Parts: sequence; structure tokens; C-alpha cells
Amino acid sequence: MPELPEVETTRRGIAPHIEGRSLVRVLVRQPQLRWPVPEADLQQLPPARLVSVQRRAKYLLLEFGKGTVLLHLGMSGSLRIVEQQEAVGRHDHLDLLFDNDLTLRLTDPRRFGAVLWLGASPREHPLLAKLGPEPFSDEFTGSYLYDRSRSRKLPVKQFIMDQQIVTGAGNIYASEALFHSGIRPTRPAGRISLLRYQRLADAIKETLSQAITQGGTTLRDFVGGDGKPGYFQQQLHVYGRTGLPCNRCGRPLQETRLGNRSSVYCSHCQR
Repeated sequence: MPELPEVETTRRGIAPHIEGRSLVRVLVRQPQLRWPVPEADLQQLPPARLVSVQRRAKYLLLEFGKGTVLLHLGMSGSLRIVEQQEAVGRHDHLDLLFDNDLTLRLTDPRRFGAVLWLGASPREHPLLAKLGPEPFSDEFTGSYLYDRSRSRKLPVKQFIMDQQIVTGAGNIYASEALFHSGIRPTRPAGRISLLRYQRLADAIKETLSQAITQGGTTLRDFVGGDGKPGYFQQQLHVYGRTGLPCNRCGRPLQETRLGNRSSVYCSHCQR
């Protein structure tokens, strides 16, 4: 599933081509995605001007003067900028055509993505209202994690993957950040010191920042808004490396399962 760096990479890839442009047509080829596509609402948008392309957690928000369209890539979705005459593929479910002869095209083979109309108050929508702070915001600090974790017994990896605690620390990047901060993913969240949470908050920010710079992680068929893959997978230290030597100490990496997800860690470097 595309995580925050993949979504941010997509945002940065598509925004320069369509921000400030007028939407001239909406084509919905497959209305049955994760939730039914609100075609009637979308068809009333043209000729609205796209004010901005924003991201909140793993959601993209297309902000028009009339309201906001939410896009989610699901398990296998991608958004690309294409020429309006480009041939349509089997899994191309939605086209937003703009006045510069470019199209924003949603491709989603598994149809777990989403296209929703949020109207004029997007931040009040149930999908967005209870989300925690963005990892690059001033609110997200080691002190914040320490305060929110007191008396929490669940493993720290599950704690930081809770989107109401912080957005965007999905399985890949949570695993990598915990490795860089030297914290074992199974350690109870409430038994981690303030100093270690400060290191973890910094590691989350640095890990996500590096992934965005590299264009995300290429897993399965993810590509960015320009159709190019991400390369952060080449820098993974623990995720997907069960049994391979730790890049720091050389000992074999261990694997456990937390919340039905694989968690790989170094039993020597992470305590």
C-alpha cells in the first residue's frame, strides 16, 4: 500500500501540472471503488479552477473553489499526468481533464482506492477529523510521543502506526525509524524514556524525508505521479530483510508479528 512518502511523491509530481488550471471535464469509467464514486457531485465541478493539491496523511486533497475532492490510492492505485489523447487502460477508472490538454488519471487494478466529494469543510470529514499530527509539523516531537504513550502497554511499533497518534508512519517506515533509533518494535510504548522518544521522533522525520527525496519505496507496482518508480527500497535496513545480516552489527535480523504485520528488527542493535 502506498504510504506517506509515496503519496507525497505523487502530490509533488502532479501539482505543478494542474494547480491553477481549470477542470473542463470529468470521466468516471468505474464508479465502484472502495466506496461508490460520487459522479453527480464531480460532474458539477467543471469549469472550476484547481486552487491547490494538498496532502493529509495518506489522502490527497484537490481543493477547488467549490469544494474538495479526496483521493486515496488504496492498495495498488496510482495517479499520473497524461496527455488527453493517451490510450485508456483496463484499470484506468477516472480522468480529470484540464484546460492545458493534460489529464489526471487514476489507475487502480484492485479498486481499493477512493474518490470522495468532501464539500466546503474537508477537515470535518470522518476520514480526516481524528487524524493525529503530521510528522513534519511542529506539534510532532519526542515530548508529544512521550506524553501520549504514558500507561500504554501496546508495542511501540503499533503505537506509532496509530494514525490518531501520528500520520504516515506505516509498516515500512515505522520499522526503519525504530531501527535507526535503536528501539525494539515489541517494547511497550509506556516503558520508553523521553530521550528515546526524542530520538524516535527525529528518526521518523528523517526516514520519511529521505524516502520522499528518493521518490518513495518501490513495492509491487507503485510509481509516482510522473510514472517513475521510487528508489528508497534500496536503502531499507530491516523491512523485508528477515535472516539477512544487520547492516550495523552483522547479526541475522529477526522477525516477529505485531498486529498481523511482519516486524523485522536486530535483537542486538534494538533494545
